[in-house]
This record gives sequence, C-alpha cells and structure tokens, in this order.
Amino acid sequence: MKELSEIKANHRLVRVSEGADGFQAWYNHPKYKDGEMCVIFSWGGGWEHASISLVRRCPTWDEMCAIKDILWSKDECVVQFHPPESEYINTHPYCLHLWKKCNSEFEMPPSIFVGFKSV
Repeated sequence: MKELSEIKANHRLVRVSEGADGFQAWYNHPKYKDGEMCVIFSWGGGWEHASISLVRRCPTWDEMCAIKDILWSKDECVVQFHPPESEYINTHPYCLHLWKKCNSEFEMPPSIFVGFKSV
C-alpha cells in the first residue's frame, strides 16, 4: 500500500469518513460518465482491501485500475478473488473488491500463460 499521506493527497479521492484502519471516499473523474465511484479502503486484520462500487453498474477494468493505482504502487500485485460459491456474500449488486495480504506477495503464473507481451 502507498503511504497514507500520498493516498490522501489525491485530489480526485474525496474522503467522507475515516477510522483507525480505513476510510470511505468518493472518486470522481470526468472520464467516467456514470457518476462517482464509492471507495471503501481498509488495512486491518492483516489485509489491505478496497471495495469499489457504482450505483447502476459494476466498475470497469479501467476504473478498477485507477483505484488500484491510487492505493497501491505499480509494482504491487493485488487480486480479485472468486471464492467457493458457499462463501459468496453479495450486499451490493455493483461492487467489486481488490485484496492484498499485508507483508506478503502473491505467487503469480507466468505472463506467457496469458499471452505475449507487446514490444
């Protein structure tokens, strides 16, 4: 996770409430036409977690990347989990999550398994 002072300095992230291990904010960018994204970010319990939602649709890949880049550095890997169905919890139909275990790196598959990098 980036330094909290760097995260708070982002002018597009308007914090509306704050606690000892997290905050809730609105992210507004003129590029995104469907209004502000709600961002809830926390770093307690050994996990860094961002919950990102919109009112009428799920966030796009680009929107998730924008939030990832505000909260984490470019060399950090964060993930979206697809847990077993027995663990599903859906309290908002248009909400996605980003996760990173504190002080840990995710093992990633070789990039070639996805495709070739452009030169």
